[in-house]
Amino acid sequence: MKPIAIFRHSPGEGPGYFATFLDRHSLPWRLLKVDEGDFPPASPDGFSGLCFMGGPMSVNDDLPWIPPTLELIRAADARGIPVIGHCLGGQLMARAFGGTVGRNPVKELGWGEVAATDAPGVADWLDAATRFEAFHWHGETFGIPKGATRILGSVHCSNQAFILGPHLAMQCHVEMTPTMIESWCEQWAAEGVPASASVQTPAEMQIGMEDRIKAMRAVANQLYLRWTRGLKA
Repeated sequence: MKPIAIFRHSPGEGPGYFATFLDRHSLPWRLLKVDEGDFPPASPDGFSGLCFMGGPMSVNDDLPWIPPTLELIRAADARGIPVIGHCLGGQLMARAFGGTVGRNPVKELGWGEVAATDAPGVADWLDAATRFEAFHWHGETFGIPKGATRILGSVHCSNQAFILGPHLAMQCHVEMTPTMIESWCEQWAAEGVPASASVQTPAEMQIGMEDRIKAMRAVANQLYLRWTRGLKA
């Protein structure tokens, strides 16, 4: 099988548990470090799937790699190659598919519950999971592109995930590891927002972290497994 391309946009926002899942299922992958100058390829044909991770930048920023990334996502869609996105990655997908990306009503930092919608096809991706606690770190969010189906939402962000054919775009971070959370907590003060209903302190984020991650991974496994069903040989 061709490898899955994983695009990293920031050193601290690597593939995390997604890579662990792929290794566990003997699925090859290749990391492209956009933050170190790796440019998106002109064609997705060398890959069985595309995965886009998070990052502190905005899809609306004038960055040289964003236009070719959007073209790559659209090319993958045209060829039936599945795409998955986490946070910024989900926003890139939304923009590529004609959706909008803009400021969320509030910043969402830390653990927060997300709930499944009652839209058709949701159970195929989430099985029996109707509510679960996910990790969040964003100030912007995506609109749902035409033809896509919203499958997750939360009190602080109505669009937490959508599906479109074989593609899955997420605003939340189901790929988190304890090391990643601890590292991001060191950047909490730079966000410049006080603790609130939608923003946890670093200390709050790390309460019961092992159990929280274990529960989130049960859902991540279901989402990732469903996504891999569309991989191109």
